[in-house]
Amino acid sequence: MCKPMIRALLFVFLSACSSSSSSPPSQEAPQPVTKQPKDPAAAKKLIASGAAVLDVRTADEFASGHIAGAVNIPVAELGQRMGEVAALVKTDKAAPLVVYCASGRRSTQAQQELSAAGYSHVVNGGGFVDLQ
Repeated sequence: MCKPMIRALLFVFLSACSSSSSSPPSQEAPQPVTKQPKDPAAAKKLIASGAAVLDVRTADEFASGHIAGAVNIPVAELGQRMGEVAALVKTDKAAPLVVYCASGRRSTQAQQELSAAGYSHVVNGGGFVDLQ
């Protein structure tokens, strides 16, 4: 009597395993926001054409020099200050937005955060020196 029961359990187990591995997932996993390389040349063109510019360095760094017309929102505060970003692009999440910092590391982080928030045309200008 045990052998038929073991066979039945084995059949159920194998059936469950094979059906779960062959069925597609019910939802696709969200795609991670990819890191975009810094592109100072593209950023300079956008700035020249009037794009919004976001300096994500600290307030002290910003005070020591910045791109004309840039708005300073340190990357550490970006999540809490998204309303200011929206005002900067006049609530148009498809509008070009250039971000920069000192070297490109924080601007990459800002670019990813902004992209995740739905901003679709965020260009990483890299470092302040790259844009001068």
